[in-house]
Order: sequence, then C-alpha cells, then structure tokens
Amino acid sequence: MIKLSFIISLFLLIFSNQTGEDAGTVKKELLGPHDGSEVYLYTLTNKAGNVLRLTNYGARIVGVEVPDKNGKVDNVVLGSDVLESILRDSYGGATVGRYANRIANGKFSLDGVEYNLPVNNRPNTLHGGPGGWYARVWNAELINNKNKPAVRFSYVSPDMEEGFPGTISMEVVFTWTDKNEIIIDYTASTDKKSVINVTNHAYFNLHGAGNGNIFDHEMTLNASAYTPLNSTMIPTGEVRPVEGTPFDFTSARTFGSRIGDTYEGSVFSGYDHNYVLDNKEKVDAVVYDPVSGRMLEMMTDQPAMQLYTGNGLMYKKQPETGGRQSRFRSGFCLESQHYPDSPNQPAFPSTVITPGEKFKSRTIYRFSVMK
Repeated sequence: MIKLSFIISLFLLIFSNQTGEDAGTVKKELLGPHDGSEVYLYTLTNKAGNVLRLTNYGARIVGVEVPDKNGKVDNVVLGSDVLESILRDSYGGATVGRYANRIANGKFSLDGVEYNLPVNNRPNTLHGGPGGWYARVWNAELINNKNKPAVRFSYVSPDMEEGFPGTISMEVVFTWTDKNEIIIDYTASTDKKSVINVTNHAYFNLHGAGNGNIFDHEMTLNASAYTPLNSTMIPTGEVRPVEGTPFDFTSARTFGSRIGDTYEGSVFSGYDHNYVLDNKEKVDAVVYDPVSGRMLEMMTDQPAMQLYTGNGLMYKKQPETGGRQSRFRSGFCLESQHYPDSPNQPAFPSTVITPGEKFKSRTIYRFSVMK
C-alpha cells in the first residue's frame, strides 16, 4: 500500500509539472523553449477575480484583466500569452535595462574609461541594446501569498554584456493586490562601478487591448518640466517648463488634443518624451478613459517618466491577446525612469551604481473605475 501511494504521488507530481503549477493564487504554465531555457506564463488572480499575466521572457507584463464601469472585464495591456507572439514583441510589457531609454552615439565614459555599446536606434543605443534584459529569459519564483499574489524574477547580467561594465544581479518582484495594483519592486547590485536605469514598458489601452486608439484618454501628470530633444531623440541638456507647450498635462488633457498642431515650426506628431516629475504628490500620473470609466494611476519614487503614445506601433505586427493586432497609437506607456542619456550629461541625476550599494525602486500601477 505504501509503495502504491508512492507511485501515485510520483505520477501526480510528474503530471502537474507537465501541465503547470498552481501556487494558490499564482498559476504557472509552460509556454515552450527559447534559447535553451523554458518560458512560462504566470497568472495572478486577486480576491475580486481580476487577473495579471506575466512571463519570464523579459520579465514582462502580458495581460491585465480589470472591469469597466459596467462590470465588463477586458484586457487593458497590449500583449499575448502565445510564445511566438511574445518573442516577436520587442519591448511590450518588458523589464527594460540595463539602461532604459537612449544613450547618445552608443557610448559613455565612467572614471575616464569609455564604454562602447551596440547601436540599435541609430545613432544611439536604446533600452540596453539589441540583447537587453527585455530579450532574456529570467529565473522566476512563485510567491504564494494569498492576500497578495506575487512572482519574483531574477537575472544576472554579466560584466560587459551589451558593452556595460560590471556584473549586475537584478531582481524584479511583481505583486498583484486586491486593490488592482501592480506593485513593481526593483533591486540591483553590482561587483563593479556601472550605470543602471530600469523601467517597465507596458502598453496600456483602457478601452481594452485592440479596441481603437488612445487619443481620447485624458491624462493629468504632476510634472511641471520636461527635457527637450534633439533630432536624434537625445535630450539637449535643457530642463524646460511645460507651460505653454504641447507637453503640459498639469491639468487634464487628452493625448490627442495637441497631436497634429504646429509646434516650433513643425507638426507635433506625438509623445515620446521624458518628463521631470514634481514628486510632491503621492500619485504622479492619472489616465482616465471616459468611455469605459477605467482609470489608471501611476506612483513612483523615480525622478522622471517617459510618456510614449505608441507612435511607432503601426510598424509592429505582433498579435495581441485574442488575436487582435497593434495599430497606430493603440497604446500608451508610462515608463518610470531616470533621464535619458544621463551617463553623458553630468547635470542630470546620476545613474551610477557602485559595489556595496543596492539600487532599489518601486513603481505602482493602480486600476480603478470612475463612474
């Protein structure tokens, strides 16, 4: 009888590993192999039954299912739970590093040593290079807290990966609360002086992923300044007030209200800009969709946020969850961060990390309904 019980237990263990794991409110499912590792889908469910979906490929968000003002639940993040589609997506929902945003001309100096990086956004390096953290398979650990389901992703970035010095040990914990909050906790350490700038690159559409553009979404942003860009999307070094410009969201304004206007002698074509956060209010950004009634609040301890209104999505062909395709301006990003090109601009807040210190940061995305 003991032997029979052992055989049955072994069979159940093998079967569960093949079909997935369920750690209370976190479910783990195998999506398939990539680059010698296994890629998994993690489904986190809170007490209200609302869902956050993650994958260890790029430590990324691939789905958020929350209700609208009528109680209808829909996915509000552009993404997929199909491995082939996830691999085709570059940054969507991913943890981006070692340096999020752009570094001018693919180079920077640290303590008199010049480091050359791969150029993947000519003439600059974007989001850590073509082999950045968004393109890596991370280790993952389920955190079975029934009140706050969570997953911890970890990755060791070796010295000189994509040209960056130092071996960085990185952890990102995603927690899904009963208040429909995604709490993202970043922790990093290094064995050698380096630079770090990490963010999440989720594309949101509060109508529901694949349901039209985001022109009518209204945003209020507690940022009284932004960093103007040169012709290659690198900050000029100036920190300019938003007042009197298309960048002013200090009171509620739709994303589409100024797109197409003439500004500084040319047509303003959309947002892909770094905002200097005031950091005086608990909530840094609020985006509201008057159609669905959904509201997204962002809170961060970082000094800046990149607003991106999906200006280039028309060139991407990754299907979203449900098979719908990304369309021009069908999603927006609120990327908490340090300033772009900080390693080359001493007047900007430092992004240097040194041995013996921990880089720690928290960003929260909270979903709710305003009726």
